[in-house]
Formats: sequence, C-alpha cells, structure tokens
Amino acid sequence: MDATTTPEPLGPRDALNTAAMGARVRALRQRGGLSTAELAIKAGVSAGLISQIERGLGNPSLKILERLRVALDVSLMTLIEGAPAPGAEPGFVRRRARRPHLSVGPLGIDKAILSPPGTEGLRFMLVTMPPGSRIDEMIMGEGQKAGLVLRGVVRLAVARDESVLGEGDSFQFRADQPHVLSNDGDRPAEFVWIMAGAEYATPP
Repeated sequence: MDATTTPEPLGPRDALNTAAMGARVRALRQRGGLSTAELAIKAGVSAGLISQIERGLGNPSLKILERLRVALDVSLMTLIEGAPAPGAEPGFVRRRARRPHLSVGPLGIDKAILSPPGTEGLRFMLVTMPPGSRIDEMIMGEGQKAGLVLRGVVRLAVARDESVLGEGDSFQFRADQPHVLSNDGDRPAEFVWIMAGAEYATPP
C-alpha cells in the first residue's frame, strides 16, 4: 500500500439481522417439533437465551450459534442467512457487500464471515479486534485452525505456548487445543481466521 492510499476503516460494519435470524431459529425449532426447553437442552444453553434469540434480542456468540445449528441440524449459513434467494450468486461466491457480521463481547469484536454459503468443512472469517479485546470462547474439536494477521498485533496462546504476531505473520494449529487471542496494543488488529474440519461441515 503506497503513502497516498487510505486504508479501509477498521471496526464493525453491517450488523447481523438478529430479528430475522431469531425468526429462523423459531421456525426451525417448530419445524423440528421442539419446545424452547427441548432445544435448550439439545444445544446446551438456557431456555431464556433461546427465547432472547428468537425475539431478536441479545447478541449470540459464534460458539452459541454453532451449538444451535448442530441442535437444529442445519448449516451455520442457513441459521444466519436463510435459504439463498432464486437467481442469487453461485454457492461458491461471497460478495463483500453480503458478508454477515457478528459483533462479539463488550468491546465489539467484529467477525465477518467470508465463506460462501455453499462451502463444506471449512470456514474463514475476517476478524477485527479493538484494543484491549480478547477472544477466549472458542469452538474446539477435530480439525485445524489457521490465520494471517493483516493489521496490528495479536497475541495467540495455544495450549502452553504463546506468541505475539504482527502484520504478515501466519499460524496454524490443531483445533482440539485450548487457545486464546488477545489484542494488547493501542490500535485495532485485523486477521483472517480459518477453521477446517468435520465441525464446520453442513449436516447431511
């Protein structure tokens, strides 16, 4: 990037439509013949949280959404976006303007889903972490996780090891290990986050 180029602003973009997603959760739950309490038990969350999500309240984390989509036996994209509209893009394309965004935590960590709706077994996102933020509620399971730091500095702890990563640095590790990401700096950090494995496949 040359000196005259203005970088894309960091921070939250278009927020996830929680009301529409809540309506989809309710419809999927009812289609499966589940009560709110039964879905809560299957997903390992509280019935109160299910009620909040269905009413479009709160801001569920990606981990909660993963639990819900497994319990409802649908893909994450179906839960977040619904069925693709007729004449939409091919299933292998995700346009920049159509990225779903999740805002996580009190500091508003932004997770933009880059994976096209039709992908299987792999998910990747563009994550923006404000200064002082931390991601420790991670999905763990079989497979691999990887990433590339685009801007700023992040601290990555995997099991007992830890490393500080700057712009251009990349990483990869087994997804079944405990891991935490932190931005201890004074400016936002942005990185591509990749998850691959059976945990991220669409149910048959």
